[in-house]
Amino acid sequence: MKLYDAAACPFCARARMALQFKEIGYEPIEIDLRERPAWIYDLNVTGRVPVLDDGGYVLPESAVIMEYLDERYPDRPLLPEDARDRATARLLVHRFDDLLARDWYAFRKGEAHSVEQRLEELPVGQSVFADIAFSPWVIRARDLHGFRLPDRVEEWLNDLARHPAFAAEIELVRSL
Repeated sequence: MKLYDAAACPFCARARMALQFKEIGYEPIEIDLRERPAWIYDLNVTGRVPVLDDGGYVLPESAVIMEYLDERYPDRPLLPEDARDRATARLLVHRFDDLLARDWYAFRKGEAHSVEQRLEELPVGQSVFADIAFSPWVIRARDLHGFRLPDRVEEWLNDLARHPAFAAEIELVRSL
């Protein structure tokens, strides 16, 4: 299994963390986001990463990759067992991607943003799936940009950091 990846990308972090959480071995292939190779567009027409290659089955989009890994490798599930709880987890991530991720990229471009408000509202601790989806932005906000996290979010992140998948991402971000 190969993961086309970029260390700084929060979407890539989701795929890395899901693979690590599920203890699935993979070969990371680092992509320079400033100079994307032309061939990455053959794997994903948008040129974005992450892209997972599972023995020739090529799949882009972090949330889709997480769901695929959860179905293909059911040990150490990311999504809850109950169908309604799974749907809720997916909905949280969908809304998160629309709101916080959008605000995050506006902040990175120096545009008006409401990242602090989104962090206050972040529904943490709902499922492993959502925790993996949310945490890359929270880690980067705190460790790269000096945001003070709301107490409940800081406690949540500290609890997550006990798991090797989350601890590894925190260490990676601190090395950027």
